[in-house]
Amino acid sequence: MTSLISTPFDARSTAAEVIDGVDLTGRRAVVTGGASGIGVETARALAGAGAEVTLAVRDVAAGERTAAEIAEGTGGPVLVAPLDLADRASVGAFTAAWDGPLHILVNNAGVMAAPESRTSEGWELQFATNHLGHFALATGLHGALAAEGARVVSVSSSAHLRSPVVFEDVHFERRPYDPWLAYGQSKTANVLFAVEVTRRWAGDGIATNALMPGGIRTRLQRHVTDEELARLRAQAGAGAPDWKTPEQGAATSVLVAASPLLDGVSGRYFEDCAEAAPNEPGSPRGVAAYALDPEAAERLWDLSVETLA
Repeated sequence: MTSLISTPFDARSTAAEVIDGVDLTGRRAVVTGGASGIGVETARALAGAGAEVTLAVRDVAAGERTAAEIAEGTGGPVLVAPLDLADRASVGAFTAAWDGPLHILVNNAGVMAAPESRTSEGWELQFATNHLGHFALATGLHGALAAEGARVVSVSSSAHLRSPVVFEDVHFERRPYDPWLAYGQSKTANVLFAVEVTRRWAGDGIATNALMPGGIRTRLQRHVTDEELARLRAQAGAGAPDWKTPEQGAATSVLVAASPLLDGVSGRYFEDCAEAAPNEPGSPRGVAAYALDPEAAERLWDLSVETLA
């Protein structure tokens, strides 16, 4: 096995520290879910380094407020565009409207542990939003990403350790719905996406990595009670990581998106600003072997193409 990548940064590092000294002038970035949580801090860091940032958001009014606040602090152009990842027409409209190269795509938006819900096509909402929507977005923007060699950031989670992609019943049509298994499956899909993009698009100069941002209290947990969060942390035992601030939570995303330390690196999974080691049974850290499995990655890509056809 090749040695794991480390950096001078760690779990306590902030997005601003990671991007300090990096010049993104003339670069264009899209951050999905950029109006809340770590998306805001990811966008702020990229804009502060000189990038033109587009917040791709469901709530355009909230996006406009966030864009104005970031622009006031950074002086950089911060744009807003509507994007509902669970709506194929919305994703198609976004990709059709994009003009020119795209240098950084941060697939950050998501839903966590949501009650059972389905899209108009009948797809399970978490898989549809967290994976299929981002898959359609990235493939729809492929030409823009390939134009000048881009980085695609796939925000996953340690929750991927809860479930592989269950190809036999992705949408919980034959098994009982479990919000955490559905979330875990979608987060595994985020890692497999990075693996397969690396295989398919490396020749286009596109690098893609997945990451675990850490535990951050944001609106992402709106479907999870405080009692449930406490139970999950107790279940993780002594290995449960400390809570991070949003600024710390965005650090690994920003590292993957823009740091020259990762030039030429693709298809890997990072946590706490370093490449993660293989998961040990019972540990809440590291990456599951099934999330890096090239056969599963190819199978997921084919399934996604077929589903969205």
